[in-house]
Amino acid sequence: MQVHKLTLDEFDEIDYQLIAIHSPLEDYRLAYYLNQNLPINLKKSPCDILIRDKGGETQFTRFVFEDTKDIAWSLVQNQNDAYIPSVNTNPGLFADSYDFSSKIYLIPEFKKVDYFLKIENGEVAVDTGKITNSIKKINRVSTVYAVDVEKIKSKNNLIF
Repeated sequence: MQVHKLTLDEFDEIDYQLIAIHSPLEDYRLAYYLNQNLPINLKKSPCDILIRDKGGETQFTRFVFEDTKDIAWSLVQNQNDAYIPSVNTNPGLFADSYDFSSKIYLIPEFKKVDYFLKIENGEVAVDTGKITNSIKKINRVSTVYAVDVEKIKSKNNLIF
């Protein structure tokens, strides 16, 4: 009987592109404009991305689309407010059950980025330059650029 060994390097392969988007638009509006300018049809995912941090926990909204070429597109927020359950012994009429803390970032190395567009392409080549040029045409987008995924320390947050 043969024994097959798998090394961790085989699972460490990066098969996606990441595009950073700076925009004051709400996530649903940005998804709409991306659908208009790119050949995609992003829809809100029913499951959000839950991130727990020492500052609290939050959920990041996610818009997804999978095309006929087996390319998966995901638009994800990068920053959101952290929710901390409040310990209020005397709840009043207008008492909240949550207090807001500082911001939590999906990828803390890019704190100024508002959204990430993750393109999981596998075997198919994707022209990120053409995609970024199409996104730059959106009126309320200030900056768009491709991110070098190899330099990101928190890659585990991008597994969804």
